[in-house]
Amino acid sequence: MINGLDHINISTDKLADTRAFFIDVLGLTEGFRPDFGIPGSWLYCGDRAIVHLVERGTARAPSNTAALDHFAFAIDDFDAAAGKLAAHGVTYQALDVPGTPVRQLFIRDLNGVAIELNYRPAGYVSP
Repeated sequence: MINGLDHINISTDKLADTRAFFIDVLGLTEGFRPDFGIPGSWLYCGDRAIVHLVERGTARAPSNTAALDHFAFAIDDFDAAAGKLAAHGVTYQALDVPGTPVRQLFIRDLNGVAIELNYRPAGYVSP
């Protein structure tokens, strides 16, 4: 039934700053968003809107206090991603997945949402 992840949605009371974080730090681009009658932004990876932002008047709880713990993006260059995070002053935790060549970076956005960045070397297929 499910054939892939379509998008994630983040409610924020810091729309402009959250949009800037995903564009400037993570490299997404802003694109078309229907007029839902409330402020928001759709952020794209290529031709897909993978992050939907919705402005709310009050802050929501960070993901470490919610049932949904985090979401993950695939990245193609671990060292470049770590360097970009550091250049933007974003604190991260690096982890090598035991028994695999997979490397991960864990960060939080401005709303406390946990984000995992996964690097898999070319040709590696997870078991």
